[in-house]
Parts: sequence; C-alpha cells; structure tokens
Amino acid sequence: MRIFGSATVVAMAMAAVLGGCGQKADAQTTGSQTTDAPPAEGAPYVLKGTQVWNVPDPVSGRRYQVFVSLPASYEADSSRRYPVLYVTDADYAFPIIRQIARRVNLDGPVIEEFILVGLSYAEGDHGADSRRRDYTPTPNGPRNSRDAVHGGGSAYQTYLKSQVLPFIEEKFRADPARRVLLGHSYGGLLGAQILFTDPAMFHGYVLGSPSLWFDKHHMTGVEAAYARTHRDLDADVFMYVGEHEVPGPTRRNSEADMVGDMRNLQRTLESRGYPSLKVRSVVLEDEDHLTVAPVGFTRALQAVLPAR
Repeated sequence: MRIFGSATVVAMAMAAVLGGCGQKADAQTTGSQTTDAPPAEGAPYVLKGTQVWNVPDPVSGRRYQVFVSLPASYEADSSRRYPVLYVTDADYAFPIIRQIARRVNLDGPVIEEFILVGLSYAEGDHGADSRRRDYTPTPNGPRNSRDAVHGGGSAYQTYLKSQVLPFIEEKFRADPARRVLLGHSYGGLLGAQILFTDPAMFHGYVLGSPSLWFDKHHMTGVEAAYARTHRDLDADVFMYVGEHEVPGPTRRNSEADMVGDMRNLQRTLESRGYPSLKVRSVVLEDEDHLTVAPVGFTRALQAVLPAR
C-alpha cells in the first residue's frame, strides 16, 4: 500500500513571534508583519499570512504543531465565527487546501470561508512513522511496514480532543458546532475511527481514500459496534477515492479494493437508517492513491463547506 512521504512544503523559518496566547504554546507567523530588510536571495518560500503554533501532547510528551490560515474577512468582523477545517498530514495537505480555497472563490463564493488548521507530524519523527503510529487503530500493521509502530490512533484522538480543539477555539473565533475533519489514506482511517467512537468531536467528516483495509478491515467491526448501541449518527460524511484504487496490473493500482471498501461503507451506513446522517461519495475518474488528493480536496470542500 502506498502512502504519502513527508515533505517540507511549509517553511520552518518564520518572521515573528506572536504574543498574548495565554497558553503554553508559542506561535510564529509568515508574512503578516513587515520588515525593513528585503528577504535574502535564495531564502525559503513561505506561505504569507499563515501561523505555526506549538501544541504539545502532555501525555506522550511528543511535540506537535498546528498550522493556521485565517479567512480573508477574519479581521473585518470581530463578531463573526467561522467553521474550522482540520486536516491531517499537514505538511502537504495544508498548503494545497489553502490555495484551493482561495482559487475556487476568485469569481465569486463557491466555498464558505473557514479557518484552516493543519495537524503536523510529531517533531523529530519521520512523517511516515508519525502517521503510521498516530492514525491507525491497532498495532497490526501491513506486511510492508510490520516493523514500524502502529496503533496509536486512540491516544492521538484523545490529544486532538483535549489539546488541539480547545486551543483553536480559545485562540480563534472558531464555531465549535462546525468542526470538519479531513483525512486522506491513513488520515481517512483516523477519521472513520473518530466517526464511530466519538462522532460529536466533529460535525463534518471527509474520508479521503480511507484505508479501511487496515488490519483485516478492523474498522468494519468498530462501525458495527457503534450501530449496536446507537440509533442515530449526527454527521455530514463525504468520501472520495480514485478510480485506480483497486487491484490491478499497473503501478497506479492499489493492493486493496479501496473503491469497493468505500462503497460498502456507504451502503452499510445508509442501511442503518440514521435520521441525522448525511453520507455521499464519489469515485474520481483516472485518479490513483497519489494523484487523487487535490481533486478530492476540491470536491470535499464543495460538498461540506458550500458557500451560503
């Protein structure tokens, strides 16, 4: 199974430290303050108007960061609260989603303005190692990464609930009733875990190419356990997958039938008859596990955060 490697899209050199947080977290921001000296030739490219905040996990001792991008109208109306989109695998997904949201609204509102929060990998960890541990529900990893640590999804879920969500909602004008979680691959697996164990953490769930195959379809049992004890699931769920994410002869094909897994999950959820659940999905033509993310992100934003 192919997964995204770590990237360094978001620059680590920032311009200034922000004060007034009132919590044990510090931030750096890119491009929001002017400087007297022009940038040096060959300096790193930075995403102007974005912020990086340290939000550590007091239980594990790991240091994580959250990347924040505020909507264009944020400073104009101090009474307005915004939906928040939390995205896993922030090193690549955060800048892509930020630019998609800006681009599609150029000729008029298509997507509602929102606060974007990127969830980073643990500092000092390779991205692949961090996501294998934090986004998976059991220690039983696939054959090609069996030696790596898996199964920290529950602990990471607790970290998000107890540290990240309160931090964002105390620091920014975030609407707690309109949280959306977007995850791709193992990030989509984490989203499914939260959806079926603590669905009220988020209102919207984007499960992008979710790795439902993990540990012999472990998530199928988690969903069934939820259904046995609940008569409703109050959530807005959007799923996407690439057309080539099925077993086949080319390098674009996946080992698992991720198209079939997504469709089976949708059928199962629809069969539950949950009155408050909204679920839909799309198979994106001529896309594979690596190419589908930008298109899937765009379709997801249009689905879960349409302009009002």
